[in-house]
Amino acid sequence: MTRKGPTKVLIVDDSAVIRSTLARVLSKESDIEVVGGACDPFEAREIIISSRPDVIILDIEMPRMDGITFLGKLREHYPVPVIMCSGVAPANSAAALRAIELGAIDIVAKPSRGGSENLRRLGEELADKIRAAAIAMSPPPPIPAHARRGTPQSFRECGIDPDQFLVVIGASTGGTEAIKDLLSHVPADFPPIAIVQHMPQGFTRSFAERLDGFSAMTVSEATDGETLRAGHAVVAPGGTQMAVTGTRGHWRVVYGSNEPFNRHCPSVDVLFDSAVKCAGKIAVGVLLTGMGADGANGLCTLRRSGAITVAQSAKSCVVYGMPKVAIEMGGAEHIAAPPDVPGIIFVALAHRLRAARKPTAAPRGARLDRAPVE
Repeated sequence: MTRKGPTKVLIVDDSAVIRSTLARVLSKESDIEVVGGACDPFEAREIIISSRPDVIILDIEMPRMDGITFLGKLREHYPVPVIMCSGVAPANSAAALRAIELGAIDIVAKPSRGGSENLRRLGEELADKIRAAAIAMSPPPPIPAHARRGTPQSFRECGIDPDQFLVVIGASTGGTEAIKDLLSHVPADFPPIAIVQHMPQGFTRSFAERLDGFSAMTVSEATDGETLRAGHAVVAPGGTQMAVTGTRGHWRVVYGSNEPFNRHCPSVDVLFDSAVKCAGKIAVGVLLTGMGADGANGLCTLRRSGAITVAQSAKSCVVYGMPKVAIEMGGAEHIAAPPDVPGIIFVALAHRLRAARKPTAAPRGARLDRAPVE
């Protein structure tokens, strides 16, 4: 999307301090224009009518009408990208994820402590998310069941030992729903999965719990030293770098520093690079929707190591950034919408196993590079 002039932003929050501080920080960005601040949805409505913002920053807890109710009205009458700005209390984090389900683009966490420095950092984080939201596409409609690549009810019954493979997934803006769509189509004995979703600290536990309700796998927030096993997916905690280590069939989670890499903590590249070292050609890398390039280098390294690699298709992305970079760099062996990814992984693993059993197996990748799924 090509936009003429700066992105117009409306801040809706009942805190005058947050409104003024965010407006001051965001106004320093040449490509962002704050067109107003509202203390509640009723005041916001008047500013929307007069200023027609391109992106709305929306609080959850507000007087007279909460953010979730207002979001529903916005989606019906003024469907522009919305970024939720929420406290990290469990109830708020669950509500923010509900907002994502209802169509919000992303989440930012309000700092647990006040102070101009924390609010300044919040403003800088918001600036990046506003840029992503400004180019975001509406989520695609669900793919008809008959059009999806089938995944078997059981890997083991099809002769594939899932404990012998490791799947790593990375995503950013739009990834919460993309990951849900992917995990909704896996069997209970799918290979172990480690996930990095760019998300603030305090939200990933609620995110994992939400995913657990949609998947045949068990999904939880990762813990340091946890063993990875078939039928279980783990989500990296916000604010902590997560890697995987170990040997075939005996992988485990390792926490790293809380320092950003590629401006993110956790970072997809940190996870992918660790999978190269401990799994290599028996790994599967999946890079989903998101702004920027985090994970693109890692996906390329995975493919060079012999791993199966998948990038999300442009039409199914909310923000076609990270997958686009990976595809342009040659890191994607397959291209697919999230619901198709489990089936592609199954077919690719079955192909590998058949080729390995032949006395003179064809060179790796003889057909896998052909006809990616869009």
